[in-house]
Amino acid sequence: MSGFFGCISRKECVTDVFYGTDYHSHLGTKKAGMAFFNGERFVRSIHNIESSYFRNKFESELPEFSGSTIGIGVISDMESQPITITSHLGRYAIATVGRIDNINEIAEQLLKEKIHFAELSDSTINPTEIICILINKGNTFKEGIENVYNAIKGSCSFLILTETCIYACRDKFGRTPIIIGKNEFGYVVASENCSFSNLSYNTVRDIGPGEAIRVSKDGYNSIIEPNDRMQICSFLWVYYGYPSSNYEGINVEDTRYRCGAALARRDELKIDCVAGIPDSGIGHAIGYSNEKQIPYERPFVKYTPTWPRSFMPQNQEMRDLVAKMKLLPNKTITEGAKIAFMDDSIVRGTQLKDNVVKLRECGVKEVHIRIACPPLLYPCTFLNFSTSRSSFDLFARRVIRDIEGTEELTDELLQPYSDPDTPQYSLMINKMKNHLQLDSLQFQRLDDLVETIGLPKCKLCTHCWDNSSYWE
Repeated sequence: MSGFFGCISRKECVTDVFYGTDYHSHLGTKKAGMAFFNGERFVRSIHNIESSYFRNKFESELPEFSGSTIGIGVISDMESQPITITSHLGRYAIATVGRIDNINEIAEQLLKEKIHFAELSDSTINPTEIICILINKGNTFKEGIENVYNAIKGSCSFLILTETCIYACRDKFGRTPIIIGKNEFGYVVASENCSFSNLSYNTVRDIGPGEAIRVSKDGYNSIIEPNDRMQICSFLWVYYGYPSSNYEGINVEDTRYRCGAALARRDELKIDCVAGIPDSGIGHAIGYSNEKQIPYERPFVKYTPTWPRSFMPQNQEMRDLVAKMKLLPNKTITEGAKIAFMDDSIVRGTQLKDNVVKLRECGVKEVHIRIACPPLLYPCTFLNFSTSRSSFDLFARRVIRDIEGTEELTDELLQPYSDPDTPQYSLMINKMKNHLQLDSLQFQRLDDLVETIGLPKCKLCTHCWDNSSYWE
């Protein structure tokens, strides 16, 4: 998904940017970078983090940024960034979060204008470079930011680091968050406000959808006012957000407790205990346990000392193996038990099926799976969640193709499968259950999920479950 952190201060901010960026490591697994203006020039570093922690890669380089009072950092699931630019607007660095769904269309238009791009190693165009070109077509940063908002389909939030300030720009419909924080020395802007407290910053407010602010050492002001319409990604609360973060004033962990409780209220299971599949299933499981007054147990624990990251290998088969190796069963709890397991979602189903096999081998008598969100029917077109979220790979769509006997799944054909009150939905869930060799399977209803988050549905992006979204 990616996430960023920026700081401008009246004292050196290198340590704050370093640790603030590190607190976004759960949002990306491929690239990371930091950029600073040290009073004379921009200094930058980018590393691959697929097999190592952010801290390990960058800690030895911190002296190179010494004395800087303004900087940005980014954890990226895609391209190398931040990138640095020299343009008629001046020198700046930029970091982006999001996905440009119409990148080919924009690139084709820019090529007609005789504008060229530096290709990435895999012969693709760097989306962050596209954003820079759109910004540079403006006479001011304000005009350039408006160019980005008007051109992009999908989403793009970004930080622009200049010699004197940071521009923080939230995507047009606010699908990804940006939060402002402050302390006695200056200001920070970040994707996750869990990064604030240990660095002694207090949350000020969320930047609004489509809003752009200019942040200096002495304060901030909006250069583009926020839109009335918002569709923040619901999956932030279900999975991607860190438990101690808040978006639009709504805490992630607290929402997960409510999600688990909502699942429990619709469930008549007679079980021995409830468990969360680590890590994102844990909050949901605690909420379920509290609501049902059923013991919360840990039949699986994560072993992380030598398996720090789930997505290290490029090969999907190896990624699945790594994920499997990290989970260690506790047979004292599993032997002969009837257990309900909470998980955030089912994407491809492969890893969950492997876990179920392991549970059976460990003597679990009954395996019941409860999922904190509805079935994923539509690939995300707004954020770079995961390459496995293509329409072909989604488990629910594979099951529907088997049911319907066709490879072509139209929106009209899929619609009844997104409604939990239809026979088609029941048939899909039953086939999923049988394929995964479960005793029962239940997904969260979308109306319950919306209620647990606490925002009106029109302010939430629920595209991956019901195909609803704003584009223009």
